[in-house]
Amino acid sequence: MHLPLFVEPRDVSEAQLLMAHYGDSAGLEASERAEASRNIGNHLAYCRWRQIERLVIMLSLQSSIGTIH
Repeated sequence: MHLPLFVEPRDVSEAQLLMAHYGDSAGLEASERAEASRNIGNHLAYCRWRQIERLVIMLSLQSSIGTIH
């Protein structure tokens, strides 16, 4: 699994909104938005949506990943 590297507060909000609206399909929705961005040549939006997709996966896990401080 690739963890998000650069997460902005708006990305966390977007991930939470996707999860609230799409439920278990939130990651798929983020993936589809990433592909749509790539198809129109918007590589920045593509990368952002991929990060949000990974963030959705992380937020939906029942256990923690990495070091707990």
